[in-house]
Amino acid sequence: MTWKTNSPLPHDHLTDSSTRAIVLGGSVAGLLAATALSEHFEQVVVIDRDELPTDPTDRRGVPQGKHVHGLLARGIAAINSLLPGFDDDLVTAGALRLDVQSDIHWYLDGHLVNPSPSGITGYAASRRLLEHVIRTRVRGLSNVVIQDACDVLELMTAPGNSAVIGVVIEPKADGAEPTEIRAHLVVDATGRASRTPHWLTQRGLTPPVETRIPVGITYVTREYRREPHHLDGRAGTSVAVFPGSPRGAFLLAIEEDRFILTTGGIHGEQPPLDDEGLDVFARTLPTAEVTDFLATAVRISEPVKTHYPASVRRHYERLHDLPDGYLVIGDALCSFNPVYGQGISVAAMEAELLGEVLHGARGSLAKQFFTAAVEVIDNPWTIAANTDLRFDETTEPKPAEIAAFTAYLEQIYPAASTDAAVGTAFLRITNLLDRPEALLEPSLAARVAASLSSHDSAIRNGTGAPAVRTRS
Repeated sequence: MTWKTNSPLPHDHLTDSSTRAIVLGGSVAGLLAATALSEHFEQVVVIDRDELPTDPTDRRGVPQGKHVHGLLARGIAAINSLLPGFDDDLVTAGALRLDVQSDIHWYLDGHLVNPSPSGITGYAASRRLLEHVIRTRVRGLSNVVIQDACDVLELMTAPGNSAVIGVVIEPKADGAEPTEIRAHLVVDATGRASRTPHWLTQRGLTPPVETRIPVGITYVTREYRREPHHLDGRAGTSVAVFPGSPRGAFLLAIEEDRFILTTGGIHGEQPPLDDEGLDVFARTLPTAEVTDFLATAVRISEPVKTHYPASVRRHYERLHDLPDGYLVIGDALCSFNPVYGQGISVAAMEAELLGEVLHGARGSLAKQFFTAAVEVIDNPWTIAANTDLRFDETTEPKPAEIAAFTAYLEQIYPAASTDAAVGTAFLRITNLLDRPEALLEPSLAARVAASLSSHDSAIRNGTGAPAVRTRS
């Protein structure tokens, strides 16, 4: 159906019976939101401050774009529901299709997840390629207009701030004048730097309460030429940070016979920019795989450094005076610690949800969307937050269940290294296919207990090895 609102559209060049939605931000969240909206509005306008490229190119408006990006299995499903055949388009453009468990080595608290086939399909590509494939598909939608190289100056609101009725934009072209674009719905997909809280405050409205989890992550990325012998032909190696080991890395094969390596440090750890320092850094990781790769790898890009201070969740679902005709999506709604690779997938799930809500919405669209989005966000937020709260340096109040969560993870990880089924169960959760409670299923808990018993016996008998290489 075509979405209609109770508020009449102010006069501009639209007819009285037509409808328009505006999306602020032309990155992944904005493009997917526009896709969902295109089924319900006669016209969708995507506004971005960058001049959006027509090829796979890094751009200023995505400062984290050069780093490794995860595309989780649930996120792929959401994008495919919005853009059918997206996964095949991505592979055609150069991405690698892989088995998440057998084609990538995952080191969790230093334990290697058993690298057996899982049936979980993943895709390895750069952020620039991923965004290019999505943008190309969205540009092909007949009722979507991409208005790039424009700054959004302010929101337009109805008397009493009862509704958002459009935006004022200023094209970056010399001599361009500010222009009003009116709409029935405006969606903020401008990312972590969203100005919605400021705009609300400016109008005397209530900004959302924020939940923040400081993580102090710094990460540095380089690209390398990919050779067949690297990683014994596998697609990647991921080394997660954990308490006592605040350094990590993700090495991933991408298009054009490249590897992308992102090294990261949490709570003040600073990955080096120089190659010699990188070698030293890699030797402190609980696996030699990155060190072995660097021994023969040829770097083909300059290092890029980014800092991420905190995960931020904005609780728009709690607001009672949010104007009608206004939504927030993607990192502007909830920004996740990037080490878990959740951001793109959650944005895709939110866009999918937006389409579902529009299909049956009655009454306040904002209330229905933000209430339903809580369920989309809760699961990945809990996974990331509970893992971050394991660190003593994370000073936010720790829920009582964190101690039990940490203790169970310390059983899951070694069990996943010997029992492939435990590893698959864990990866299904991190790929947002199952909820964390799946780890408590009696059959899986029994496998964990059996694996730990076998592991402990092997250590006592001298045939097994305790945990991991320590930092030097």
